Amino acid sequence: MIQFKHVSAVYDDDFTALRKVNLEIKGGEFVSLVGPSGAGKSTLLRLLTKELTPTSGEIVLDGVNLSELSGNAIPLLRRKIGTVFQDFKLLSAKNAFENVAFALEVCGAEKEEIETIVPKVLDIVGLSEKAKSFPHQMSGGEKQRLAIARALIHRPMIILADEPTGNLDIVNSHDVIRLLMKINELGTTIILASHDDKIVNTVGKRVITMEKGQIVRDQTENGKYVI
Repeated sequence: MIQFKHVSAVYDDDFTALRKVNLEIKGGEFVSLVGPSGAGKSTLLRLLTKELTPTSGEIVLDGVNLSELSGNAIPLLRRKIGTVFQDFKLLSAKNAFENVAFALEVCGAEKEEIETIVPKVLDIVGLSEKAKSFPHQMSGGEKQRLAIARALIHRPMIILADEPTGNLDIVNSHDVIRLLMKINELGTTIILASHDDKIVNTVGKRVITMEKGQIVRDQTENGKYVI
């Protein structure tokens, strides 16, 4: 589903974030990206959503070379990809239902469609009873589950989770990871960027270790990983 072919990314200040990265991720995989800050994890995720353009190399997603996408096609690409952030990025003036509904509204969805889909997605993440709650009335774990619900609303092929447990305690962290694992079991590809070896070990799937913009280890078998 995803191929990086000799991909490099250099920022305007001449900082090289990725160096000739080669990577393949199959549909339905759960892949954890680990490594210190500045290793290139977030850059790799931002390249997939075309927030960034590689300095060199090719990225192919679902058979499409991202460098060949027109500007009009980028929103369609992003509907295939749900993104979950460390800081939630929820709309504080909207309740849980409205936060999820907004992702459909901006795409022109009809009211009837919204009222059908949103409750189903809130149920998947265990927030049916919080539909009318605002973000300030929710715990950190509930906010992150709401962010995951929003990421799921377009039934994406891929979910990118960039340090999704960074602001959570251990109990809520494991709840969020279990939810991502459940979503993965339903066929969605998950790419998780994390500093936390305990979280990665909970998943127990493929782990890609990055350092200084390069992949230095790719562990595909279950086991214990030390970051």
